Order: sequence, then C-alpha cells, then structure tokens
Amino acid sequence: MSDKIPYKIYLNEDEMPKSWLNLKAYMKEQHDPFLNPATGKPCTAEELEAVFCKECVKQELDSVDREIEIPRGVSDFYKMFRPSPLVRAYFLEKALGTPAQIYYKFEGNNTSGSHKLNSAAAQAYYAKEQGLKSITTETGAGQWGTALSMAAAFYGLDLSVYMVKISSEQKPYRKEVMRTYGAKVIPSPSDTTEAGRKILKEFPGTGGSLGCAIAEAVEAAVSTPDCRYVLGSVLDHVLLHQSVIGLESKTALDKYGVYPDIVIGCVGGGSNFGGLIAPYMAERLQNKNSVEFLGVEPASCPSMTRGKYAYDFCDSACITPLARMYTLGCGFMPSPNHAGGLRYHGMSPVISKLYHDGYIRVTSAEQSKVFDAAVTFARCEGILPAPESAHAIKAAVDEALKCRETGEKKVILFGLTGTGYFDLAAYKSYNDGTMTDVIPTDSDLQKGFKSLPKVPET
Repeated sequence: MSDKIPYKIYLNEDEMPKSWLNLKAYMKEQHDPFLNPATGKPCTAEELEAVFCKECVKQELDSVDREIEIPRGVSDFYKMFRPSPLVRAYFLEKALGTPAQIYYKFEGNNTSGSHKLNSAAAQAYYAKEQGLKSITTETGAGQWGTALSMAAAFYGLDLSVYMVKISSEQKPYRKEVMRTYGAKVIPSPSDTTEAGRKILKEFPGTGGSLGCAIAEAVEAAVSTPDCRYVLGSVLDHVLLHQSVIGLESKTALDKYGVYPDIVIGCVGGGSNFGGLIAPYMAERLQNKNSVEFLGVEPASCPSMTRGKYAYDFCDSACITPLARMYTLGCGFMPSPNHAGGLRYHGMSPVISKLYHDGYIRVTSAEQSKVFDAAVTFARCEGILPAPESAHAIKAAVDEALKCRETGEKKVILFGLTGTGYFDLAAYKSYNDGTMTDVIPTDSDLQKGFKSLPKVPET
C-alpha cells in the first residue's frame, strides 16, 4: 500500500459528533405528513405520542433545527463502540484492478454487529427519561432487535421483540443474543396479538415480514401500560440518529482531503443509507457538491425501483399512521430473501422524497449476485459482511469495474452496515449452490398495490 492514506482511519473520541444532523431541515420541500387513517388528517404530536416516545415525536416533527444535540447519556453510551473505523479498501481495489478509491464505513464493531445501535441507544434513553417501564419493537434480520436488547438492558427497560418468523428460524443464535440481554423474543406473525392472528389466517404458513412484525409490536405497545413502540428504521428521527455514520465518515475523509464522487448504501427502510448520506446530501441540497447517491435494494422486494409513490400503512395489519413513501403495498408479502433487514414493503419518507425529486439513484440486485460480491469482499478485506451490507458492496464493485473500463479515478464511499456471522445459513445456501433468486412478477406486485388505502393524491 503505497498511498499516503492509511488502511483504517480512526477518529479520536473528541472528534465524535456532538450533534445529529437533521437532513429534513435542509430539504427544499418537505415530505407529506403522516395521516391519521381514521380521519385522513395529518397526525398530531399527541396522536403520535400514544405510540412513540415524546422526544422521538418531537424530533420526528422537527423540520427547522439543522442540528440536534446528542444527550450526554447517549454520547457516553456511544463511546463504548464509536467512533467506528473508516477503511480504505486497498485489497479490494487491487483485486478489481480499478483506478477508483474505495472506502467503507464499518459499523459492525459492536455486539449487535450493525449500525442499529446508534438509534437503539437514543430511543431507549428517551424512553427511560420519560419514565416508561417497557418498550416493544420488531426485527427483520435480528440486528435491530439485538441492538435494542443491548440498549434496553443498559438503560433498565423491559423489551419484547417481534422477530420475523423466517429470520428467527434462519438465525436462532441471533435470538439467543437478544434473550441473553433480557429481551422476550416472539416469532412473527404470532397468535399473541389480533394483528398476528389476522395475518396467519390470511397467509397461513407465511414466513412473515417486517410489516407483520411492526403491526404486532405496535398493538402490544398501545395495549400495555407505561410502554411505547420503538422503530429501527423508516422514520425521520431514526435517520436523524444514524447521521453519526455520515458525520464521522466526512470528518475522517476531510482529514485527508478526500471527497466522494458517489456514496452507496443498501436500502430496506432507509436508516443506514439516510445516515451515511446525511452531511453530503445536506451540501448537495445547498448546491455545494455534485455527489451521486446510490441506494441498492433486493430484487425480491423492490419498493423503490418497482413500487409506487403513495400513502400507505407502515404495517401489514393497517393500524399504523399512513406515510407517503415508495411502497409495494402493505399487503405485499416478500419472499424469504436472506437479507431479512431489507424485507420491507415501504421506504423512509425522507429517502422517498429525495428519490422522487431526483437526488438519489436506486438499483436492485438478485441475492445470488449479492453473495458473489460478499464472498469477493470477504476474501479481500477479511470481514464477512451481512447480506444487507453486501447489496452496497455489489454496487460499489460494479462502480469500481466501470472505472476500470473508463480509467476514471472516482472516489467511492459505501456503508458496511454490519457483519454476517449470524447469517451462516445464508452463506451455506450460497456455498451449497442451493440459493435461488425470487423476483416478483408484475402480477405479484399488483396484489400488493391493491392493498393501498384510498387516499387522495397531494
């Protein structure tokens, strides 16, 4: 490695962000508000506070403050695993024979194995400060459930996790980590809630989805005293908390005078991608750069590349507020793709709006090709990536190979959101040659679109 840029760029503790970046405050036009499905009118803070923590609702509705201070109780927790390293992928560059510079922000250096702990810590802290006794949540691949289990244990809260059933079967040891931290884990859909029973009746034998698990977790929260629901992606306040990823990345690259040409992230609900692009997108919205932003989703659940920009329920049982987002319809039931954290029918309203306005490019990828890239990366860089993260790796590899063809010396930054050590069933399927690619037909998508609520377009 002859380049002057080190393989790993570490920040000092005092270089950690002191505030989160509120990307909404930079947007030229806000996304449409959440609607109360009963009235069709924008949700009030009071209505949202019946489901979510008060401070999270305040942050959710804040489109004015560009910076929101990170509380001391959260920043102290962050110091256990942040700042995370920014890595120059020299060995991957060499293997690809590309003139491009490839960097990745590695968020897997904590027990949860992912970026999810950034928001889990914040939301658990706010729940404790509010005087709540317990919280509920859903989890897809298990990374969010694990992260929230860690945070709930640290702040002294009881936690119930509704884990997508197929993921709980594929990742039994991820479930055991959650239980070790004191969480109660329920495979979803279950017969413990009205929402779960309804979904099981309509889709007997289903492996579940994030929409199903959200429905159960919300129902449990609103029917339990001193309890609130905590969400790991999609919502604006979650993207806010994840901005630490992008802020640290920018600080690290600025130290060496490096500026990315393209920023890449996997997209399921939008949290890690929104966090990674936050400082660069804020500058783009001020016409200060021309960075390209690329989101990568699974071809099996293509909410942006083949979805509709419409109001939809955030859950499968139609009990949550309506959000205007790119969606496949809350009734869409995704295939049991191994990237469990990306099996969601909708997308962050912030990311959806930026995509709709042309600031973001999105592509989709079949899981077998994603795992091709994951294995290439693992053999070069020594980290076994999560299937979700591998979507970003595939796109980064594709962009680097384009540079090899054109001779362009682009700077590529992507988010390595977590590790894949609990995803060995997926890697076994790949190694055994039994992995298949399921791409929904137009007819499959129409079934989901039929579930979209009748809301006048705005």
